[in-house]
Amino acid sequence: MMAPARLLDDGEIRRAVTRIAHEILERNKGADGLALVGIAARGDDLARRLASEITRIEGAKVPVGVLDITFYRDDIGMRAEAPEVHETRIGFDITGKTVVLVDDVLFTGRTIRAAMDALVDFGRPTSVALAVLVDRGHRELPIRADFVGKNVPTRKDESVRVALQEVDGEDAVYMDDRTG
Repeated sequence: MMAPARLLDDGEIRRAVTRIAHEILERNKGADGLALVGIAARGDDLARRLASEITRIEGAKVPVGVLDITFYRDDIGMRAEAPEVHETRIGFDITGKTVVLVDDVLFTGRTIRAAMDALVDFGRPTSVALAVLVDRGHRELPIRADFVGKNVPTRKDESVRVALQEVDGEDAVYMDDRTG
């Protein structure tokens, strides 16, 4: 099996997060009424980084929540392994806010569908946008990201893995060939 290819390094991830933060602020015309909700795990770390960048750029604090979508997945009973459950923490009302869902990799769209189902249990946002670090294509549902760090064309048998300092001790994005 070949060594995983590095698609993004720490500097490229940092620049992507900064660019996405600017794009979010531009589209929202500032930070008013904005909230970030990261999908556990790694989407929440990216959401905190985005919030920090927004504060640095705009001087405004944006609320950040963490959403666990485990029990909203449409494949919950189809997987052999037990699901890894994370804590959901949304300590603010999302009703009337522009909520940006944040995830590490967008693939089939099923995770995002589950996240939208879970999100409406917490209120009715004015709008929901999607920010992802990597969009790798192969959608099974009509879902697209509003903010993308990097588009990476892949084959279905390849795997894209995001490593973040907070969880993995490094910032990088790797692609592996799963057939090896």
